[in-house]
Amino acid sequence: MQALSTFTTGDGVRIAYRFDGDGPLPVLVLSNSIGTTLHMWDGQIQALSRHFRVLRYDTRGHGESGVPAGAYSMDRLGRDVIELLDALGVARAHFLGLSLGGFIGQWLGVHAPERIGHLILANTSSYLGPAPQWDARIAATLQAPDMTETAAMFLGNWFPASLLQAGGPVIDQFRAMLLATHPQGLAGAFAAVRDADFRRTIALIHRPTLVIAGRDDTVTAASHGALIAATVPGATLVEMPTVHLSNIERPAEFVDAVLSFLPRR
Repeated sequence: MQALSTFTTGDGVRIAYRFDGDGPLPVLVLSNSIGTTLHMWDGQIQALSRHFRVLRYDTRGHGESGVPAGAYSMDRLGRDVIELLDALGVARAHFLGLSLGGFIGQWLGVHAPERIGHLILANTSSYLGPAPQWDARIAATLQAPDMTETAAMFLGNWFPASLLQAGGPVIDQFRAMLLATHPQGLAGAFAAVRDADFRRTIALIHRPTLVIAGRDDTVTAASHGALIAATVPGATLVEMPTVHLSNIERPAEFVDAVLSFLPRR
């Protein structure tokens, strides 16, 4: 594994990233859920890096990336990926995004299809309105004394109750990610989700697309994944018996679905 590296976007924000896998392999970009870092994919790297040069990055506002003030936009989050590929000299890559990363993947499929090989959209939605609920969440996040209550809310939405009650290293890892997330970074990303509506435009995506949905997902319901798959021409839908972080709950099945879909060269 290579060490964490950084580059600076056109608007002056530091983005942290890392590569895993050999140079000659095709590139697969992994994009994170809100409130997490590139380490949410740690469990998948060994399997994926056998076949791909895996590029992970911390979304702006998260992890080791910069935390600019104000609302973020899906357009800016998408352009962060394009600028990262440009900086690394990668003309085209496969893209796998989960939750917020899936929103970013939809933006890329609509606005930069020439940069995307195959597209995987996991546990995500084309629209998560209405706006007032996001405005309330943004205000509460910025006003809270710390991230304790926010972390508890996210964990309750991400994992089944049995897994939360059992606890252990996985839950501890994700709680630590959430507690370390800057409130402004979380609020900025909330604004990007608030303003995103791809319900009609994803019909323009013409890249091979796999949609992974969680049967028991209360954040981005299985019906949301089904709608994306029905709207993107030729898309394939896989539903898993999971809540929101399907790569964590069912890691073997998740990797199998990804590797069965992606071309190896």
